[in-house]
Amino acid sequence: MVAQAVEVVQYRSLLYNLVTKDLKVRYKNSVLGFVWSLLNPLLMTLVFTIVFTQLLGQTIEHFPVFVMTGLLAWNWTAASVSTGTKSLLDNASLINKVYFPRSILPASIVFANMAHYLLAFPVIFLFMGIERMQFTPWLLYVPVIWAVQAIFLVGLTLLLAALYVYFRDTIVLVEVGLTAWFFLTPIFYRVEDVAPDYEQIMYWANPMASIIAELHTILYYGGVPDPLFMTRTLIQSLILLLAGVLLFNRVSPHLGEHI
Repeated sequence: MVAQAVEVVQYRSLLYNLVTKDLKVRYKNSVLGFVWSLLNPLLMTLVFTIVFTQLLGQTIEHFPVFVMTGLLAWNWTAASVSTGTKSLLDNASLINKVYFPRSILPASIVFANMAHYLLAFPVIFLFMGIERMQFTPWLLYVPVIWAVQAIFLVGLTLLLAALYVYFRDTIVLVEVGLTAWFFLTPIFYRVEDVAPDYEQIMYWANPMASIIAELHTILYYGGVPDPLFMTRTLIQSLILLLAGVLLFNRVSPHLGEHI
């Protein structure tokens, strides 16, 4: 794994080019460009706010900030998983023409969507300013949460991309799984309000629940994050990364035969 990591670093220019290519292709010939990436979370935030505060009587204060914080992080995850699963087959022609670490392909999807996430993230600050919420020094801890989520997503996309090479039904399961995962992640509700008896189980079983909870702690509550809480999620993410790398390494030598 160390040798593979060194090799990926050596091909960092390729990773950079793949990420920038994704950004350019996504906004090519688009009049509004990056603004389109903001419309989806803004529209969803508006819909959730109307439905849960006006129709269902949701009592969460500053609800737009609460939803936007979780929704942007979730969009990074959903886009990375759905696109990263197909990244090897989508780049079959490139794989068959030239050698490079194949793991760069799923990883580039994660980092490209991370770039979109970071570009959209200041919108949360805008909403916080509108709602007159408190900005604390613990905002400096947010990049640590981003790093943990990136590790988690790279491991997950490596695992799913490897499975998809052999089992094309994987993408169907991913699409269904993302829908279920969305509702099992506290994006527009608080776990303690909905299922207080299963709060710890949700955080243990769903790393995204822990990641979004920590973002809520810092951005929404203005509180102090729990290092042990995120350390547990980091350990889970590293285990998933290890599993993803091991499976990917088993599949990688035979990619040309199956794509």
